[in-house]
Amino acid sequence: MSAAVISPGFLRGSLCPPPSKSEAHRLLIGACLTQGQSRVENIALSDDIRATIRGMEALGASAEPKGTDFCLQGLGTPPAAAEINCMESGSTLRFLIPIAAALGVSARFTGQGRLPLRPMETYRELLPRHGVDVETAGGLPFTIRGALQPGLYSLPGNISSQFITGLLFALPLLKGDSRIQLTTPLESAGYVEMTLETLKQFGVTVHSAPGGWEIRGGQQYMPGVFQTEPDWSQAAFFLAAGCMGGEIALTGLRPASAQGDRAILEICRRFGGSLSWEEGKLCCGPGLLAGCVVDASQIPDLVPAIAALAAVSKGTTKITGAARLRMKESDRLASMARGLSALGVCVREQADGLTIQGGPVSGGKVDGCGDHRIVMAFSVLATAAAGPVAIIGWESIRKSYPNFYEDFQKLGGRVYVDHSIG
Repeated sequence: MSAAVISPGFLRGSLCPPPSKSEAHRLLIGACLTQGQSRVENIALSDDIRATIRGMEALGASAEPKGTDFCLQGLGTPPAAAEINCMESGSTLRFLIPIAAALGVSARFTGQGRLPLRPMETYRELLPRHGVDVETAGGLPFTIRGALQPGLYSLPGNISSQFITGLLFALPLLKGDSRIQLTTPLESAGYVEMTLETLKQFGVTVHSAPGGWEIRGGQQYMPGVFQTEPDWSQAAFFLAAGCMGGEIALTGLRPASAQGDRAILEICRRFGGSLSWEEGKLCCGPGLLAGCVVDASQIPDLVPAIAALAAVSKGTTKITGAARLRMKESDRLASMARGLSALGVCVREQADGLTIQGGPVSGGKVDGCGDHRIVMAFSVLATAAAGPVAIIGWESIRKSYPNFYEDFQKLGGRVYVDHSIG
């Protein structure tokens, strides 16, 4: 076991954030669902993206890397059966299950880490009502048999948006029309909006309806050339670092992006950070930081970066609406609470959030809990600490942002791996 050891020192410089992992999943799946050849440009080959590519190949597509791009051949004749290892990717798992069912593929889904513990009740209850037999003990393995049938799909809106996205990808492939009806208000709406924008790029039409969407069956995904935009959720860590005391300019971000995590811009401003658009760059610098209240129900992936920023902000920050983070790669609320406490920050953990009293941050050792977002959050917090911070389990950044520490160092961050710490 080893630790990434980060010395204090604010980050400064210019950087283009990595490609959006969320958008890359969607573009790669859309390209694989066409009947022709497509190219998806600007792909960061993280472990999660590898899982989606391999999953779609198991369903009959093919993908060939060309530098940072991928050339994809859409589905031919789907196989009768497939074994799909989703590794630790919740998106791969929940997107591909209904797609495989729509293609009539008998598929067995497996995974690693905490993925087998992710809730799957939604598909376990929903799919058998629409022609698909499900075999599961509650999580993974998750086996499906049968062909998905069109109709009314009624499900809660306050579950993971990944279930909704999976259905939005699959239902246009069916012969008949379908409707998705939400029984509770939609959470993580930004991710659903990103899915709808992606479908539009592939020529697939989905109509909004009261409480859900109407999806015409018999549609075809159209091939083409697609570009992945930079990732607002990964940019959040560097924006937090800029607010803490650095001077950072991020290039390539779209102010009008469909990514819901662009909300980090206004959240940083609420904390008191100085942010402005200058010649297409988002420039971020320090301000008089003060705690605030953040409802994270629509932006759960931002919570680790927000919690790190709260730790150095005067007064109290209350993060709410984040109960679903307990079932991510780690229990992110507990992981952040333990790590902040280890660095001398006063934090209280609630069922759906955190209350953080900002103040001095000491050096020390924290457990990254094998969770990429926890590791990145404590990495940027370490830049404002009083002494070095050692982060165990730093290797998990490969899941979403393999080059994180390379970019961290480009901005002047000081980090090295100590193999004696465990």
